[in-house]
Amino acid sequence: MDVNEGLKREIGVWGLVSNSINIIIGAGIFILPVVVAQKLGSGSIWAYLICGSLMIAIMLCFAEVGSMITRTGGAYSYIETAFGKYAGFLTTNIFIFGAAVMANAAVANGLADTIGYFVPVFKLTTVRIGFFAMIYAGLAWVNIRGVSNAIFIVKFNTIAKLVPLIIIALAGWFFMVPQTEANHISITSGDLGEISLILLFAFVGAETALNVSGEIRKPEKTIPKGIILSMVIVVILYTVIQVTVQGVLGASISEFKEAPLAEVGRRMFGPLGATIVVIGASFSMFGNISGMVLNMPRILFAAARDRIGIPHFLARVQPQYKTPHISILVYAILGFVFSATGEFKQLAMLSSASYLLIYLGVVFALIRFRIKNDAGKPTYRVPGGYIIPVISIVTILWVLSNLPARELFSMVILLAILSLIYLVFKILNSSSR
Repeated sequence: MDVNEGLKREIGVWGLVSNSINIIIGAGIFILPVVVAQKLGSGSIWAYLICGSLMIAIMLCFAEVGSMITRTGGAYSYIETAFGKYAGFLTTNIFIFGAAVMANAAVANGLADTIGYFVPVFKLTTVRIGFFAMIYAGLAWVNIRGVSNAIFIVKFNTIAKLVPLIIIALAGWFFMVPQTEANHISITSGDLGEISLILLFAFVGAETALNVSGEIRKPEKTIPKGIILSMVIVVILYTVIQVTVQGVLGASISEFKEAPLAEVGRRMFGPLGATIVVIGASFSMFGNISGMVLNMPRILFAAARDRIGIPHFLARVQPQYKTPHISILVYAILGFVFSATGEFKQLAMLSSASYLLIYLGVVFALIRFRIKNDAGKPTYRVPGGYIIPVISIVTILWVLSNLPARELFSMVILLAILSLIYLVFKILNSSSR
């Protein structure tokens, strides 16, 4: 199901892989090894394998649906095509406000804090606000001037963030120390579910790279290859890093909650190693922001294009550069405002829950398309019939069942408010007609 949206298709397989990895690998992997190790001990690898397997299964579903529906919008377009405008409206707002803008604001503040470690002036409010304005204005300018420019920045950030992680993953094995204390912890299903919900925050993002489907070359073939390859790379890298960090730090791992990888770098190569890791973390956070500014405006663009309660002017395309310039500007402004005014906690569980709801919608969309056979013939099909989609649904529901009552209540309230807003828009549109 392809349409001409006036956008240029310039993103190939490795552009999609870079975009996907750049979004997935944010600040999380630089601090999560301690959180996971404290809860699960030597059983940490199971949490990574569970989350990694779940994400690969879900991304297989994304790959099949993405090979059928190649319009801009990613998960939004899949769910809206399958279930209508109301479902599309919920998906758009959960994506934009339930995860993206707030997460971007938190990461931007984390980036300012990290730079402040070397340059104390960044602790001043006025300097931070100016820094945020420069970041979002610069990224908006680059993205408006063409998707190829934005993808170049994404590729650069991906390489910059991967270098220290790969060094630790490979060279760290030579610095592991014999464990004098057994690090075995009794693991319950609840513990594993709780950590999986938190850890999932470090795995989400691959689907966001599909928001630029309308600018991907040969999307029927590129999307399955790029999305699956990126997830396999991330799962392997995360698992190896967790094993390495626990092997190098041993029983002292809980003493380095803020920067476990920086401590690993210091033990491997001295102060220079710690500096390299911190710089890598900074590139990782900046890369996460740049990836979101590239991808998330496409959700606004697609929702405005389909007139589902989002102002239609957001669907305008810049005549010269063929980019959704108004959506890019609006998203950048939202990101700046929340970054500059937001002294708030980054709720990893709530963000993960938001993503899981969208994943659930995409898997159900896949099942519906197969039953109705009304979305075109896929060029990629998930192996095993309905086995993987059903496993994905069951696993998502199991992980969501571990959401604390407070966060669960917040999700219900968010959905209720969005539903009310949609109903009001629908009534107003009916009245105007």
